[in-house]
Amino acid sequence: MRPRPGRRVVSAVRYVRRVNADATAAPDAPDTAPGRLVLLTTSHRVAPGLLSWPAWQTLRAADRVLCADDAHPQLPYLREAGIAVERAVPGARELVEFCRDGGRTAAVITSADGDSELTDGLARMAGSGRETMPDLELLPGSYDLPGARLLDVAQVMDQIRRQCPWSGVRTHEDLAKYGIEEMYELVEAIEEGDRKALREELGDVLLQVVFHARIAQDDPDEPFSVDDVAGTLVDKLIRRHPHIFGEEAAHTPEDVKAHWLREKAVEKQRASVTEGIPLGQPALALAGKLASRARTAGIDALPAGEGIGYELLALAVRAEASGTDPETALRAAARTYRDAIRSVEEAASGAAD
Repeated sequence: MRPRPGRRVVSAVRYVRRVNADATAAPDAPDTAPGRLVLLTTSHRVAPGLLSWPAWQTLRAADRVLCADDAHPQLPYLREAGIAVERAVPGARELVEFCRDGGRTAAVITSADGDSELTDGLARMAGSGRETMPDLELLPGSYDLPGARLLDVAQVMDQIRRQCPWSGVRTHEDLAKYGIEEMYELVEAIEEGDRKALREELGDVLLQVVFHARIAQDDPDEPFSVDDVAGTLVDKLIRRHPHIFGEEAAHTPEDVKAHWLREKAVEKQRASVTEGIPLGQPALALAGKLASRARTAGIDALPAGEGIGYELLALAVRAEASGTDPETALRAAARTYRDAIRSVEEAASGAAD
């Protein structure tokens, strides 16, 4: 995942390249090299100093290296590498003339917000048709790795926690209800097949995780951070997938599930298969989870009793045994029921009109 330069930068680069290509193809094109002007972009989500090899080559070979941002995180590492950086970027005309004079190279390290004044000036000069432009290149100096935007989430959440009067005093207990609400909204987006809503609701669920982790960081007795949460998760995923990260073999989904259950049993050391099942979840989901645990353990303990509750329990156990999640099945039926109610309402409203 590469850093995304502004559209103005990309447009200026493309325009100048097209102008230079036309000039080179002309019969009276000059033989001298037009010089080279490199706009070097970097990602703040990568540790400073980790630049691509083409970036280091360009910086070492450039006749001038410039950066308008005195606080740019790359500057200390460039100094350490013996690269002199001018702490200002002159106007477009001065840079163009410098590069044209003797075919020299100038490299501009762009700021996080871009250098719109420079790129706008370059675009105007190229667009005039009266200027001989140097070769203009947009060079990514560092790249975002997959998941890099999660660093932004953690940084923004940290700032909100420190500066927002409401968020700064929230507790885990305050946020518990929001976590439940967000999960229900996520489930609804999945059931409706709404991709846009799914993307947003996944973000809202992620917010709950990051928010709780940031609150936990302030605990005076047992603090932990979002990195601790992520580290615990990574360790668990590796431990429970020995067929990928270890020497065990798994060729079917059933093999994988068996591995998972064995590893989980060793980790938890539970006295009962019912341990770890949250009793606060919806009743039908709770019945289905209990039935799943009991069936996996080979336990037949369906209680005998009378009343609608026992009838619903028996249906939930039967559904789980047949491979159907009872909560999901009832939700689907309830949605159909809702649609039927609306149809009757609309028909009645039409008849009244």
